[in-house]
Amino acid sequence: MSGGRGLVIGTAVVLAALAVVVVVVTHESRPPELPQGGSLTVTGALGGGEAAGTTEGYARAVEPRPFQFPEDHGPHPEFRTEWWYWTGNLETEDGRAFGYQFTLFRSALAPEAPARTSAWGARQVYLGHFTVTDVAGGGFQAAERFSRSALELAGASTRPFKVWLEDWEASSVGESTWPMRLRAETDAVALELLLEPGKPPVLQGDRGLSQKGPERGNASYYYSMTRMPSRGTVRVDGKTYEVKGESWMDREWSTSALGADQVGWDWFSLQLSDGSELMYYQLRRKDGSADPFSSGMWVPPAGSGSSEPVRVSREDVRLTVLDTWKSPRSGGEYPARWRLHVEKLGLDLTVTPRLADQELPVSVIYWEGSVGLEGSREGKPLTGRGYVELTGYADTQGQQRRESRARGVPEAETAADRPRG
Repeated sequence: MSGGRGLVIGTAVVLAALAVVVVVVTHESRPPELPQGGSLTVTGALGGGEAAGTTEGYARAVEPRPFQFPEDHGPHPEFRTEWWYWTGNLETEDGRAFGYQFTLFRSALAPEAPARTSAWGARQVYLGHFTVTDVAGGGFQAAERFSRSALELAGASTRPFKVWLEDWEASSVGESTWPMRLRAETDAVALELLLEPGKPPVLQGDRGLSQKGPERGNASYYYSMTRMPSRGTVRVDGKTYEVKGESWMDREWSTSALGADQVGWDWFSLQLSDGSELMYYQLRRKDGSADPFSSGMWVPPAGSGSSEPVRVSREDVRLTVLDTWKSPRSGGEYPARWRLHVEKLGLDLTVTPRLADQELPVSVIYWEGSVGLEGSREGKPLTGRGYVELTGYADTQGQQRRESRARGVPEAETAADRPRG
């Protein structure tokens, strides 16, 4: 996600997990209490240097490449990090709404497998995030899990397609890639879905090369499945609901890190009622401005006569924050409502979280949740739904508090709590 899903949360959370539990075989939280010392920050994990880890010996995303399917749904172990991301909005026949996020990350510990005799030896570590938003019930559940790839505890394959972390998995049904099955469960919630492809894969950035900064190789290979018909079940509070809706899949692989001046990002995946979709990520700099490498893609409706996606840049998008929400756990203050305007598309949207608190209190704290939207395209009214991801907000403010406490400064006097302006 360094710019959205591009580059970063995948790397951030995996590096955070490695920093915290690299010697642990497995771990799951539902969700954990935040430690007094706080979690690892996004910038700490991805700001380069020792925290980001070495890139020597790994492949780099340096130029466009041909994509091949179904092969590219599977793993790319020559790159340091990759992730499979699914989000979606579902509902029951009588209209009860749910949102979900299911993410599996792979991170390499070394470019090549070391010579080991132990069955526990592994070059790859996997991490998973799983959330369910119960819109009507006002509930949000988040879980995190880690494992090394030894002894079939976690892994990924192409034929048949399968990515798994213990009993959390995404896999093809039968010999064909589609439908794709997602399965994840905790004590509190469970999800089992069948996903159809819907529209063809969309190559993000320059023919699938998503550049995140000016340095050569500071990029990911990135494609999306933007509108996947989905059906299955969601279990919440001991009750199972039959649901259907639409999902979004993001796939990236990379060997990179955040730029020195980048502190986080705001990522939007929006499915509009006219059949089009918009993905946009806005990278944020330390001074609060939008980074020039912010980027996105608009996908036209199927059968509209124009099948080619339209790339949008930072200059094309005007993103205005209309409201904020402050987390009672992390103290981070997040945007909580936006106006998103893309003049060259005639697109003007208001995006609103379906629940205010969809913050994941995991290894790297971030907000990712279901949103609704309304607005217009070329003067015609439309509605829609989607997902938004926000990183770097809790990190910066939480780090200020921790540093102040370490110096003995009273909580009320920390910079994060002082009035702005």
